Order: sequence, then structure tokens, then C-alpha cells
Amino acid sequence: MKTGTRHDAALVVFSGGQDSTTCLFWAKEHFAEVRALTFLYGQKHREEVNVAQRIARTADVAWDVLDASFIASLGSSSLTDTRILMDSEKPAEGPPNTFVPGRNLFFLSMAAVYAAERGIRHLVTGVSETDFSGYPDCRDTFVRSLNVTLNLAMDAQFVIHTPLMWLDKADVWALSDRLGIFDLVRRETLTCYNGVLGDGCGHCPACRLRHEGLERYLARR
Repeated sequence: MKTGTRHDAALVVFSGGQDSTTCLFWAKEHFAEVRALTFLYGQKHREEVNVAQRIARTADVAWDVLDASFIASLGSSSLTDTRILMDSEKPAEGPPNTFVPGRNLFFLSMAAVYAAERGIRHLVTGVSETDFSGYPDCRDTFVRSLNVTLNLAMDAQFVIHTPLMWLDKADVWALSDRLGIFDLVRRETLTCYNGVLGDGCGHCPACRLRHEGLERYLARR
């Protein structure tokens, strides 16, 4: 993967979960300056914002939060609407109802504007097509397309980095271990759709995916 030089700065779209935390420390390895940007998008478990702030402080990177709560009012998702019972399995057709319509589209677009105002052209996001849960805005084709669109829309030369795009969850655990943050990711990140820190609730789709990957990694560690 082509990255910037150690003289460049990068902005990480940062939720405080396993994937974005791994990306945050990956960015610290590849860029001289790293900033983290978290979004309030109407999520039910806003504790993830506090988690993101704590991890950013641990990583010694500048952190900011933007209000993107309009996202929840545009579409329906079990992650933003308490009246919707969360899908426990991927449906036969279409994405699961944990998909938040437009989330990554808006996150990356807002991040690009935020970055441009600060002279940053490298954006980092933790999306993955290998373990993407059926979310269309986690696909490589989407990211590449949006990268072109943002460059045209902003008359800029952004580079969107997706270091986890072709990694499964076992590989993501391996990367966090190589980066020296295995314990931090396991104990201090918030991936659980039910808002439980660390290993999580154990039964929501995000926890099952995370746990299965952890077991596969530990078996070969």
C-alpha cells in the first residue's frame, strides 16, 4: 500500500473501536503528524465518543468531534433507533439493519473538508471488504470512487488509506499485536453494538465477528 512520507500529516476517522484504533496506530507508524476525528451521528451508545477521546489521549494525537446527527434522521438503522430490533444474522437480501445509510459517505466527505482546512491530504479509515458485514460503503470500489469524487469536488489531491481493506478480523488482531497495542485494543476499545467495552456483550454481530477473529489469531499466535 502506498503511504505518505514521514513529513506528511494524516486524519483518521476514529470511532474508538477495534478497527479504527488499529488504524490510528498504523497511521502513527506511517505519518509524522496524526489527528483523529470522531462523529456524533445519533448512535445509541454515545460512550464510544468518550472511549475515542481516551484512546486518542493515550496515543498522544490531536482529537476532535463533529456533530453529524443529521445522519440518523435521514435513514433508519438499529444502531440509531431504539425501536428497531437489531438483526442477529445477515438477511438473505440487502445489508443488515445495523447498516447506517450514508454513514461512511458523510464521514469521509466531512473529514475531507476538515482535513483540507488544516492542510491535510491523507485520510485513514478502517473499512474492510473482507469482514464488511454486508455494508456497501465498506467496499473498495466505494472508497476509490469517493476518493475521485472528493478530489474533483474539492479541487484537491486527497489519498484515502484503507489499511484493513483486505484483512479479516484475525489479521486485524495480528496487526494490532505487531503495532504493540493488542492489550489496548482488547481491553479499552468499544466495538460492541450493545455498548459494552472490551470483549463486549459476546452475542451481537460485531462482538461475534471480533471474538471469532481473536480466537483464530490466538490459535496461530
